[in-house]
Amino acid sequence: MHASSFQPPPRTLMGPGPADVHPRVLAALARPTIGHLDPAFSAMMEELKGLLRYAFRTDNTLTMPVSAPGSAGMETCFVNLVEPGDKVIVCVNGVFGARMRENVLRAGGTPVVVEDPWGRAVNPSMLEDTLQRHPDARLVAFVHAETSTGACSDAKTLAELARTYDCLTIVDAVTSLGGSPLEVDAWGIDAVYAGSQKCLSCTPGLAPVSFSERALAKVKARQTPVRSWFMDLNLVLGYWQASDCGGGRRSYHHTAPVNALYALHEALVMLAEEGIENAWERHRNNHLALRAGLEALGLEMVVPEPERLPQLNAVAVPGGIDEAAVRSRLLATYNLEIGAGLGALAGKVWRIGLMGWSSRAENILLCLGALGSVLNDMGHSADTGVALSAAQAALGR
Repeated sequence: MHASSFQPPPRTLMGPGPADVHPRVLAALARPTIGHLDPAFSAMMEELKGLLRYAFRTDNTLTMPVSAPGSAGMETCFVNLVEPGDKVIVCVNGVFGARMRENVLRAGGTPVVVEDPWGRAVNPSMLEDTLQRHPDARLVAFVHAETSTGACSDAKTLAELARTYDCLTIVDAVTSLGGSPLEVDAWGIDAVYAGSQKCLSCTPGLAPVSFSERALAKVKARQTPVRSWFMDLNLVLGYWQASDCGGGRRSYHHTAPVNALYALHEALVMLAEEGIENAWERHRNNHLALRAGLEALGLEMVVPEPERLPQLNAVAVPGGIDEAAVRSRLLATYNLEIGAGLGALAGKVWRIGLMGWSSRAENILLCLGALGSVLNDMGHSADTGVALSAAQAALGR
């Protein structure tokens, strides 16, 4: 068999993820591999946990990256916190809320769905009404930043409601961590999961999670075994938390992805250097510039402004335009990736990401210029010059 080294084409990633990976993070991946029980690696793990606490705005002892993608972070939360027979209220306003419901079913729980329109935030009044009608509910699950639509829900209010009715919360922060305000402790969130490949400017493959003491108490008080050996926190704690639980030696659980964890550590160092509030502001300001340019191209945003994610922009496809053909042209001609719609929004929207290292001025201008040119070729009148000027003016502010 003849094979040669794979050389990926250069791309600018402005879809729903992964985002562009910062050169410092790519360089960290190439550092020498050491053993996952090496004392030097253990010291790095301790720093990484502290950096994740900073990103999540929490003091939770149990804060760590799961050695798998964000979807495994989701499963880690559900299989540990949901026991057979538990009633779980699941807020569904897009693809990833629906996946939460599926996780409840597979963990043996009973989901009660609060359904909101796609492209809108979760309605707190509907959640409270459901909590009142189901006083035996044990948990509330919702997506903070719904990647399939670009809608951002009021996590603070939703978590407060859950606590009022004596429910734990499971929160999807895959697209919000590092890009939008997220206050795990101040908002009283009990279990939260994210991904490394979006606003953290890191490679795919790791899922930061954090569990409150209330959540950890429920895990330790389970009456049935966790329905996953790999994700059972009772087992993995001995590896990630040895020094937090009495200073003992780490026990072997699995071979951690050493170099990927170097990369996440470097990405979190960069986030700390920038400052988490500054990162939130950068994503917001760049969204405003992109929005100004898109509107100048005659395009409409799908999500109402108060509920809109700055880092994931759902844009309505103009009538008569083949949305897939536009994405193909952008990739082939400009090496630019934007995302398609999912589920109910498939074929109706583009999802344009401004996440992490992708959220910078040159990417905004590239996207607007390329999109305007392709749309004009396909018969949609778009003044690219006006769009670029509008974005540059917003960037200047």
